[in-house]
Amino acid sequence: MRPLSFRPFWTRLVLSLAAVLVLASCHSTSDFGSEPEQMADRARVTFQGMMSDNQYPGLVDLATRAKAIIIVPNLIRAAFFFGGRGGNGVMLVRGADGKWSPPAFYTLGGISWGLQIGGQASELVLVVMTEKGLNAIMNREVTLGGDAGIAVGELGKGVNASTGIGLKSDMYAFARSEGLFVGVSLEGSIIAPRETWNQQLYGQDATPESILVERRATSSIVGVNSLIAAMP
Repeated sequence: MRPLSFRPFWTRLVLSLAAVLVLASCHSTSDFGSEPEQMADRARVTFQGMMSDNQYPGLVDLATRAKAIIIVPNLIRAAFFFGGRGGNGVMLVRGADGKWSPPAFYTLGGISWGLQIGGQASELVLVVMTEKGLNAIMNREVTLGGDAGIAVGELGKGVNASTGIGLKSDMYAFARSEGLFVGVSLEGSIIAPRETWNQQLYGQDATPESILVERRATSSIVGVNSLIAAMP
């Protein structure tokens, strides 16, 4: 299976396909406020579930040292020769004071082609370990393993990051998956700010930088505050 080479046309196509896959996986919006608030709450549930799962000791190790954490509660992958993956998520940044920012909202998507048939739903956590990785994602669309030269390592079940692994990647991916595919490859995936959700929750002038660096006030947003409190 080969990832496609992304240019502006492919960027639009990838994000459009991601939106279709996201819509196919949506939960009801009636049980916990707006869509961004629901996403923040689902991200908290995913993160706490994977951090407490003894099959992912590497996640616990790296999350306590990460510069940022990206959580995608429901990454959908589907293929019949031509395939795609997509999901909405959040990113939180650890400040110099050790405290976590409010979450900014992002979309992750990718397409591929080749001999592939099947489907998969995954909970995905990306731990960002370098300033290079953080700066690449902060305010713009970035192609993992592509134009930004961001290296993504994938750590499986039972791998402890503190025992003999040469940690040289900018970020590491942990996925808890169900479906016919084996593993989750993120090479060629595009991560882009979800501007409508950021503005819906934080105001029309909200940007990822104003949320993640300037730390916009979130005192009245229960789901957001619960997510921040769950960070290591």
